[in-house]
Amino acid sequence: MASSSNNFHYHYDPNNDSFNQYFQEQFNNQFEAVEEEIPVERKPREYIDRKREEGHERLWNDYFSDNPTYNAHHFRRWFRMNKPLFLRIVNRLSEEVPYFKPKKDATFRNGLSPLQQCTAAIRLLAYGTATDSVDEYIRLAACTARKCLEHFVVGIVDLFGTEYLRRPTPEDLQRLLFYGEQRGFPGMVGSIDCMHWQWKNCPTAWKGMYSRGTDKPTIVLEAVASQDLWIWHAFFGAPGTCNDLNVLDQSPVFNDIIYGRAPEVTYYVNGNEYNLAYYLMDGIYPEWATFVKSIPQPQHPKHRLFAQKQEGARKDVERAFGVLQSRFAMIKR
Repeated sequence: MASSSNNFHYHYDPNNDSFNQYFQEQFNNQFEAVEEEIPVERKPREYIDRKREEGHERLWNDYFSDNPTYNAHHFRRWFRMNKPLFLRIVNRLSEEVPYFKPKKDATFRNGLSPLQQCTAAIRLLAYGTATDSVDEYIRLAACTARKCLEHFVVGIVDLFGTEYLRRPTPEDLQRLLFYGEQRGFPGMVGSIDCMHWQWKNCPTAWKGMYSRGTDKPTIVLEAVASQDLWIWHAFFGAPGTCNDLNVLDQSPVFNDIIYGRAPEVTYYVNGNEYNLAYYLMDGIYPEWATFVKSIPQPQHPKHRLFAQKQEGARKDVERAFGVLQSRFAMIKR
């Protein structure tokens, strides 16, 4: 079999200058084009004197002075909490988080006040707007507002997580059992459910794992809430392709029961003593002793009454999700 070199022969003729001339013309054109390129002038960083002191004074006069422009009703509406709670958060952050401590710059000029920083973070959480939306009123740049938001949420978890996002203490458990018994469910400590949070900036490589069909990528939050909308268990981070059962398999909600750390519970139903608290949930969850589900298609009047009461009481966690989304619009984006 003949080699491929026998099928094609290239003969170089040193007396033929057409190729050399063409190559030289192309090289000269490219070289001249490179020489003619003008380097792009780098835009200098823009400095804006936002007069942050005036922003702090205006914020103080509007909400925190002895005679504020806006009353307590407007404060709760725009800050999503009452004023004493907000001031408590500001004081804790300014004392224990270095980023929020009052500082001076190189010219000994006062920096942003903790009130300005925390107000910017709350406004971004409440309205879900762009980071530059607080520039005109609070007088801080978009990058600074983003940093305030990041340090704010981390500081809240570090300072208040052990107090509010925790397992129920024996006193809390007795309160939850009392509320459950008043509603006709002795031994009930809350309702459990999952919700999907849309992940707008999900990486393209992960969209298949976090999307259901053609839906947008989401992250699942599993929560247990009581009647007073206290979310005492939250498990966040499961991909949006998981249903409630898949999330339950990964959730630590029953770790206390598994490892024998669950507080003792005693209640009576129809004269029988029980020692295991339970949750209310919808029909997708398994038939476990700690789960009490509704009766599908009830026919007997007692069954219809039970289904009505159970379906009404298990809405506590859904109400908590609804209040969370209505107060902090960033969750919906």
